[in-house]
Amino acid sequence: MPKHGKKFQKVFEAIDGLKMYDVAEAVELVLKSSYAKFDETVDIAVNLGVNPKYSDQMVRGAVSMPHGLGKTVRVVAFCKGENEEKALSAGAIAAGSDELVEKIKGGWLEFDNAVATPDMMGHVGKIGKILGPRGLMPNAKTGTVTVDLEKAIQELLAGKVEFRVDKAGVIHAPIGKVSFGSEKLLGNLRTVIDALIKLKPSTAKGTYMKAVSLSSTMGPGVKVDAASLRKAGE
Repeated sequence: MPKHGKKFQKVFEAIDGLKMYDVAEAVELVLKSSYAKFDETVDIAVNLGVNPKYSDQMVRGAVSMPHGLGKTVRVVAFCKGENEEKALSAGAIAAGSDELVEKIKGGWLEFDNAVATPDMMGHVGKIGKILGPRGLMPNAKTGTVTVDLEKAIQELLAGKVEFRVDKAGVIHAPIGKVSFGSEKLLGNLRTVIDALIKLKPSTAKGTYMKAVSLSSTMGPGVKVDAASLRKAGE
C-alpha cells in the first residue's frame, strides 16, 4: 500500500469513506480537502452500468463547460489551404497537413487536442497509433472532425471536454479548478451529468450510474449519492 503524507491523512480523516454524500456537500468536501500549493484540478469519475466491449454500449461524447476549465489548452489543426490560416487565427498553435503529420511522427506531442477537416483523416490515420492511445485522435462524434475548424478550436479553448468510457466502464472528466469555488464547479458538473444521461445506451440494463466520486488532484476521493447527481443533471 502506498504511504500518504500527514496532510493527506488529515483531510482523509474528515471524510467518511462509506458515506454517499449529496453532490453539493461532496463538492464542498473536495474543496476543503485540497491542500496542495498549486491550484488543483477537480475530477469526476463515474462507473457506468455498460459493457464497453459492445459497440452499442460505448459511451462517448464531448461537452463545453459553462465556466471553462481554468487551464491553457493547446490545439493543433490538420488541414490545408486557406483553412490553415483560419485555424491559426482561431487560436491553434499549429496547422498543416503532411508536414504536421511528419512532425508528430518525429516525436512532437506538445498539444492537448487535435482537430481536422474530413478530407485530412486519411493523412491523420497514418499517426493513429500515436494519437489514439493518448486520446488525441480527432473524431466526428466529439466534433473534432469538422468543416468548421474555427468553431471547434474556439470551443476547445473555452473548455470543451471529451470523454470516453474505458474498458472498466468508467468515465473520467475534469470539471474545473479548486479556485473556481463550489458554484462554478457544480455548474460544470451538471453539464457533464446531463450529457451522460442523454448518452445512456438503450441496450444498457440495470443501474446506469453505479458509482460516482469526486476528487482533487492530490486529495482523497469523495463518494457521491447517485440520486443527487441525477437531480443535478435535470
